[in-house]
Amino acid sequence: MRTAVVGGGGIAQGQHLPGLRVLGDRVEIAAIVDMDGDRAREVAAEWGAPSSNTSVAAMLEEVQPDLVLVCTPPGSHTDAVIRSLDAGASVWCEKPPTLSLAEYDAILEHEGAAGPYASYVFQHRFGSAARTLRAQIAAGDLGAPLVGICHTLWYRDAAYYDVAWRGKWETEGGGPAMGHGIHQMDLLLSLLGDWTEISATMATLGRDVETEDVSFAHATFESGAIVSVVNSVLSPRETSYLRFDFAHATVEVEHLYGYDNSHWKWTPAPHVDANTVSSWAPTQNFASSHAVQLEELVSSLERGERPAASGHDGRRVLELIAGLYQSAITGKRVQRSELTRDNPFYWSMNGASATLKETLDA
Repeated sequence: MRTAVVGGGGIAQGQHLPGLRVLGDRVEIAAIVDMDGDRAREVAAEWGAPSSNTSVAAMLEEVQPDLVLVCTPPGSHTDAVIRSLDAGASVWCEKPPTLSLAEYDAILEHEGAAGPYASYVFQHRFGSAARTLRAQIAAGDLGAPLVGICHTLWYRDAAYYDVAWRGKWETEGGGPAMGHGIHQMDLLLSLLGDWTEISATMATLGRDVETEDVSFAHATFESGAIVSVVNSVLSPRETSYLRFDFAHATVEVEHLYGYDNSHWKWTPAPHVDANTVSSWAPTQNFASSHAVQLEELVSSLERGERPAASGHDGRRVLELIAGLYQSAITGKRVQRSELTRDNPFYWSMNGASATLKETLDA
């Protein structure tokens, strides 16, 4: 599978390119694209890619890849993804997928019924413990989901926002809800399914940014479960913490940027017998990682199947974030069903910019 990597920075070199190398001869690293031509050439030489380029369009014409990995800042995702799909390549794009639901849906229009597909980096749902819990929920082994916690409490100092595109609605799409907590929220949604209503508040308390630096929300899910969602970049003791209270058990995971089975804990309710509890433990132990998701993505494409974290499955976390921002900005509860094309928060996360809508209406 001929593969090109767009963006030669830290996330590409630290995660995407090593993940491709693990796949061996199943993939060929065929090209590196970066706006900095010197960096493109250096990264290509280091990873054995025969082609380097500063233009996505030129690379697509020259290399004709089967798969494109997009590792650029959020504001450039949509253009690179659409160009790749139109050239016949499937795409794996870094988070956040797009800056709005409107952009996400515009990308969907460029997919084919049998591919190419656009999928997104949400690696936390692919670790063995999360897979085990997802299967247990589907089977009803733990009883009904009732209460949840989804907290991303991280710390980013003022210097972090010296990067020009960070902390701005037009270029990052939001604050920690969009750029940091999105991974935990995607894991939450992959386990509990779709939400129905959200109520939120947010503030900018400690950083000189346009967006929020902390948000609090509670969301109600189709199952009836109620979940607390907190996203912060102001928290010196950093943690990523999810907790799920079911009728028969509490399941928790606490980590920072990735987990294995040792980060998870199943606690039975008093009425559950020991034999049942012993059956809950995962039978495999592999961590959440880019490499694990990438292997599954490539396997799905080899089988001609739509990969996970694409289509509606990749969109649902953007819906939750849009609902969170709408509620926090308007001071009202928001129904998931409200997030339609006539809603300004469909077009931008702060409800204030509709550039894409204006372009389509012109």
